[in-house]
Amino acid sequence: MGPSREERRARYVAKAKAELEGLTARGVQMAGNAFSPILLVKGEPSNEERSGGKLLAGEDGTALRAALQALGYAPEDWAALATWHEGGESLEADLLREAVCALDPATLVACDEAATELVREAYADDLASLESFEEAMLADGVVAQVAGMRVLSLGGFAAALGDKQQKQIMWRRLKQVPPLGEPY
Repeated sequence: MGPSREERRARYVAKAKAELEGLTARGVQMAGNAFSPILLVKGEPSNEERSGGKLLAGEDGTALRAALQALGYAPEDWAALATWHEGGESLEADLLREAVCALDPATLVACDEAATELVREAYADDLASLESFEEAMLADGVVAQVAGMRVLSLGGFAAALGDKQQKQIMWRRLKQVPPLGEPY
């Protein structure tokens, strides 16, 4: 007889915990729920984040979480990943991809151009096989299917918060990635 459901779940959680601790030990910054269906990748740190503040704890994080909740995601259904190490230098593309694989989201949202650029680099081979040029380039506002995920580039979410028209554009883009139905 194999392991029970609880034992399998405990092993899965232990594996995920070990992977995330390994990433954190290498300076990867993450926040939120590691088992979330949506991952917000941020490439341009706010002043608070530059000085050691928690990822997406500012106005942009509050607005993103409110938008996700309005789309139907539970308040705890989000994870965030910074494209910079704790020391401030940029993550390597392979480390970003490793972190995304560990978090295993159904949807990845690149919040700004710096995040989109690193996602492009990390998934270059996957993107090159896409037929649509806009999807392959992760054009702002275009949803692409990449490595089993929906990927959306917002193109400057934090910068858009000060402009009503730009906020509406961001909302239209986010509405393209509502929660997916449960797989069971």
